[in-house]
Amino acid sequence: MAPPSALAIAAQSVQRLVKEESYYHKEQASQEARIKKLEEDIEAKNPDLDSNAEYILKQEKTALEETKAVFEPLKERIVRAVQKLEEQIAISESEETSPEEELKKARGALEAGQKVGGLV
Repeated sequence: MAPPSALAIAAQSVQRLVKEESYYHKEQASQEARIKKLEEDIEAKNPDLDSNAEYILKQEKTALEETKAVFEPLKERIVRAVQKLEEQIAISESEETSPEEELKKARGALEAGQKVGGLV
């Protein structure tokens, strides 16, 4: 089997980064929900609450801040990957070396990357 082309590699890179960004958004929402519930339980003095609830809340908030810190560098990586994919698409179209199906997948990945990277 032939190794993947530069176009396919660039498209897969963008797809992976878009998926990673989506995962971090889900993780952030989950962390925010846990923090909200914990804050409500602490405020209501829930008897089922762990004696370390304040410490756990602090740890959850720290984890949330770490998750939020991931977004800016990840967005920069997505922008760079999108630029590289745009170059690979242009090269493939000018040289007409890539199959149309591969170009179609690359354009789909490019569109997704542009939306996530704020380039559209």
